Formats: sequence, C-alpha cells, structure tokens
Amino acid sequence: MTSFITAANTKQKNISHDTRRLRLISGTSNPALSKEIAQYIGIPCVPLVSKRFADGELYIQIQQSIRGCDVFLIQPTCAPVNDSLMELMIMVDACKRASARQITAVIPYYGYARADRKTAGRESITAKLTANLLVSSGVDRVLAMDLHSAQIQGYFDIPCDHIYGSPVLVDYLATKQLDEVVVVSPDVGGVARARAFAKQMKDAPLAIIDKRRSAHNVAESLTVIGEVANKTAILIDDMIDTGGTICAGAELLRKEGAKRVFACASHAVFSPPAYSRLSIPNLFEQVIVTNSIPVPNDLNFEQLQVLSVANMLGEAILRIHEESSVSSMFR
Repeated sequence: MTSFITAANTKQKNISHDTRRLRLISGTSNPALSKEIAQYIGIPCVPLVSKRFADGELYIQIQQSIRGCDVFLIQPTCAPVNDSLMELMIMVDACKRASARQITAVIPYYGYARADRKTAGRESITAKLTANLLVSSGVDRVLAMDLHSAQIQGYFDIPCDHIYGSPVLVDYLATKQLDEVVVVSPDVGGVARARAFAKQMKDAPLAIIDKRRSAHNVAESLTVIGEVANKTAILIDDMIDTGGTICAGAELLRKEGAKRVFACASHAVFSPPAYSRLSIPNLFEQVIVTNSIPVPNDLNFEQLQVLSVANMLGEAILRIHEESSVSSMFR
C-alpha cells in the first residue's frame, strides 16, 4: 500500500498551492492540531477571540478580514461536547456575518454520533439533530474524520467529505514489522471497519468478538469468532471511550492465546475509567490513537502512542479549496 503521508508530503513539496483566499480558524477544543494543520498548509490561523461572559455565554470575534474567503473552521466537538458544538456554531455565524465566501466545518471528531438511530421507543437521534444544527447555523460543507457510522454522512443536507484515519494507523504499524497478524473487530457492528483495515494490512485475516451490552458503556465479551492463538491481534475501533469494550476484548484475546495485543482507534475519548483500564500491565502492548482529540497529560500512560492526522486533514483542506478529489487520497 502506498503511504498516505509520503504521497501527501510529495504533493506539498512539488505543487504550488494558491492559498490567497484560504483561511484557517481554530476553535478552542484542539488548538495544537489546528497549528499542525496550518504548518502543513503553510499559512497561519486567523486570530480569534473566544471568551465567556459572567453567566457562561460564549463570545467570538474574528480578528482579521475574511470577506470573500474560503474559510475552514477546525473544531472537534469533543468534551465538553456542548461547549465545543456551540462554539463551532457561533464561529460559523461570525464568519457568515463577516461575508466569508464559503464556510467548511472541519470536525476531526464528531460528537453525539453514537445515537445514530432509534434502538428503543422515545429516543432522540442526536447524530441527525447535530447535523441539522450545523446546517442551520450556516455551514456550507463539512469535513469529518471516522464518523461512528457511515450513514451519518447522509444526515447532512450539504456536501460532507468523510475521511479515515486508518492510513496513518497502518503506516505506523508497518514500522513495527509485525508477524502473524489478525485484525479483530471488538463487536459485530465494527466488522466493516475491521475488514477494510485488514485489507490495508496486506489482507490480514479477520476475527470478530461476539459481544453483548447489558447497559450503555457496559460491555460483556462472550467469544471470539476466528483464529487468534499465537497471533498478533490488532483490535480496531473508531473510538475508545471508557475502554470497557476494547479491554474486555483484549482480555478475551489473551485467554484465547494471542501472543501480542494492540488496540487501534482514531478517537481517544478516554472518559473515566479509561486510564485505569487501558494502563493495566501486560494487557496491551500498545494503545494507538490519533490526535483528533487532545489527550491530556494526566491521561498519558506507558502503552499509549498518539499519531498525528494533521497532514491528512491539511491535504483534504487543500483539495477542497482547489475543488479537486478528496476520495482519491485513499486509493
């Protein structure tokens, strides 16, 4: 497989991009990622004032003219989710009133995505509601990474480019020179994701953990479907929240004879008690995530490896700005 990062870096070095009308604006939820994206593209982020009134209301002011510009607002809607989402919508409104030509919401992590359908009576579908709110706020298009389910892309009544963090994860794993690899889906719902990941891992075999939930954020792993004994197991999921699913899966894989266990996920949500679960000695060889969500220093542990998706997001932003193909990045 051709490395995405290598291809992207070559493109950046050999092609001169017209960024005269391109503007990047960072929200407050992941400024470090925004800075890396800006470095890749070669332009600074537009200065922004974001503060709170005494009652907690947010105030946003853009400190530079963006009239007639193609504006990209970089804001994962991670914890505190309500604040991050509201800040993004206020930023959109400020850009509309500042006469931006086009506004793209760059959402490396899309919060409220797990409620993407009704599984019981009288439930809300917050993934769709959030999409409606963003469209109503004035967003012209969305760039999202590793949505919790593919159907969320269709919830937007505007263009939505959906990109994947898997090439960055695969490129890193290639440096580990692993042998006897088996890609494992932690539940039946993640089989499509695991199958695509296994294909990128030189058509590695696939295994599935049959899992039942007794409540939200409570997972009970039952059995492994597939051969994992004496193999290097790579558990792949879109996010790690409390760590219950991925840790229960790892414990089962160890019992079934897996010699090494790696956990891979794009989004490090890391809600309590994720830290205490993931850092258990001899459970994971590594827990590999991306920086779509900032990982606080107090949640760092020895097995954790955080990879940057800034180059990939920066390349996607350039392609959207230049009206070229985004999907061809992953062929």
